[in-house]
Amino acid sequence: MTAVVRILARRLALLVPLLLGIVLFVFLVMRFSDVDPASAFFQGANPTSEQLHAFREEHGLLDPLPVRYAHFVDDLLHGDLGTSALTGAPVLELVTTALPLTLQLTFLGLGIAMVLALLGGVAAAIHRDRVPDQLVRAVSLIGVAAPGFWLALLMIQYLAVELGWFPTGGYINPADSVTGWLSTMALPALALSLPVAAQLTRVVRTSVVEELDKDYVRTAIGSGLPPRVVVGRNVLRNALVNPLTVLGLRVGYLLGGAVVIETIFALPGMGKLMIDAVKNGDPAVVQGVVLTTAAGFVVVNLVIDILYLLVNPRLRDAGP
Repeated sequence: MTAVVRILARRLALLVPLLLGIVLFVFLVMRFSDVDPASAFFQGANPTSEQLHAFREEHGLLDPLPVRYAHFVDDLLHGDLGTSALTGAPVLELVTTALPLTLQLTFLGLGIAMVLALLGGVAAAIHRDRVPDQLVRAVSLIGVAAPGFWLALLMIQYLAVELGWFPTGGYINPADSVTGWLSTMALPALALSLPVAAQLTRVVRTSVVEELDKDYVRTAIGSGLPPRVVVGRNVLRNALVNPLTVLGLRVGYLLGGAVVIETIFALPGMGKLMIDAVKNGDPAVVQGVVLTTAAGFVVVNLVIDILYLLVNPRLRDAGP
């Protein structure tokens, strides 16, 4: 366990400079973009040049770039993401209102992807080179090639419009109705998860096949242990190392894909908040959404790294 603690400490030590790098990148991109916070604030009001200058001076937009960055970081450390130029509401308030839905969609999609990948990958590996394996591989290949937004549109057309099994969009809070929440989240989560599930299925299959070919599996089965016990206790746990690595890389897709899926299904999450801010020229909100999404990506990857360390027997059993 000493090796696990040591590697985890290194991951945590890298977290601070990584987050500072993300903040710096977002700050520079927003400052060198064509969006002017002063013009956005006075949008549609035909402000005079004196009013624009006074706004920029009041909000420190005329300060040197390093000074503005220092103020920006200081505001972030105090939980201040800025103020919406259109509504005057704090960006943090808007983000905390929209974020729970995006997290619900992302983790629901993640759960579906993991379940489908485990079922499909293990079944394909156990029936290697037979019909179930060929079927799973063909379906997963189609899933990898199919974009999430295209799957979302197909689901709306056939499962929502023609069959009427699900609503075409909208959102019901689980506090109001769990059944209603599931009905509104099922199609978006499925559309978000299928491409990830397809890729993970192929990785799980390959990992399980490699484990099944190892000597300890043949020895365990030869000693009389049922194959399902060997697969469940040993093979599956050892085979999860590579899929967890891929899963960490796909978390970014899930978070980014949630933005598109939310827009298609009219879900009031971070995606809708971002799209509305971009359309209306609200730079503070765009900046807040990007920073929150990037920070979420980093944190989720850290969790995946921890799971990777826990299930990797070589690291778990390593000495000092």
